[in-house]
Amino acid sequence: MSEADGQKFLKDLDKKLWTAADRLRANLDAAVYKHAVLGLIFLKYVSDAFELRQRALEDQLRDAGHDDYIDPASYSDDEYRETLRQELEVPDYDLEENVFWVPAVARWKTTASPSPKRWRA
Repeated sequence: MSEADGQKFLKDLDKKLWTAADRLRANLDAAVYKHAVLGLIFLKYVSDAFELRQRALEDQLRDAGHDDYIDPASYSDDEYRETLRQELEVPDYDLEENVFWVPAVARWKTTASPSPKRWRA
């Protein structure tokens, strides 16, 4: 990423964050607002750390030289993908590296993306 691209990204991110903050401020009392914002910041932090751990773990599971290797020759393509997916959801892998395990429904990608189905009562 070039410096110009990085600056554009940061400017766009800043705009999105201020827009989100304005929306929250309009609906929440200031005393409640700070708790909502701090909670979102924490969720973003643990989700990012979790995602990095997931990528590293997937590399380990695919690395024939690693103890946790899952041999694709033992599975069909669909079974292999499903086995990897299930293995990535084992909390012990994350906890051994002191990374919060985040359930799929609570991950930043899920929480931050607007989904009409999720917000319906």
